[in-house]
Amino acid sequence: MVREKKIYPFAEGLTTADTFVVLGDAEKFQKHKHAWKVWRALKEFGCVAYPVAVDLKRIDGSKVYRNLTELKDKVSVVVPCLPPEKLKSLVSDASSAGANRIWFQEQTWSQEFQQECDNAGMTVIRGCVLRHKIYPIFGMRFFNPCYWHGLRDVKVPAKQFIRF
Repeated sequence: MVREKKIYPFAEGLTTADTFVVLGDAEKFQKHKHAWKVWRALKEFGCVAYPVAVDLKRIDGSKVYRNLTELKDKVSVVVPCLPPEKLKSLVSDASSAGANRIWFQEQTWSQEFQQECDNAGMTVIRGCVLRHKIYPIFGMRFFNPCYWHGLRDVKVPAKQFIRF
């Protein structure tokens, strides 16, 4: 018996059925900064998520791709977790990889990116991925800004791992 995969909605039409790519660098993945947290959260939601960093081979047992062209026709949403000055060719790379949406995190969006996406016909989503995460009742959730930013947003439960 095959269990049917549950699909949960995100903001602005995104669902857990979409395929994501998280753009970062070695520091943001290895030191468990925002790119690593976003990638892990998407994996916990049950999404297919690929990490992309130029200077990294593997992270937590998963292959890290060097650029978006290696993922041609495998991805529908690009999630950049780098400052705008490191994302010079983001829109052209995303469109050549087959993505039709870019989910900009809190400090990655700029007016220039908005113009490029509008010209390329790509959909722009703004806001943190982590605001859709369910934080534990006890602990540090009250100190996490993503908890407060996403207080009224739709939450996605983490994928349950059941052992038989």
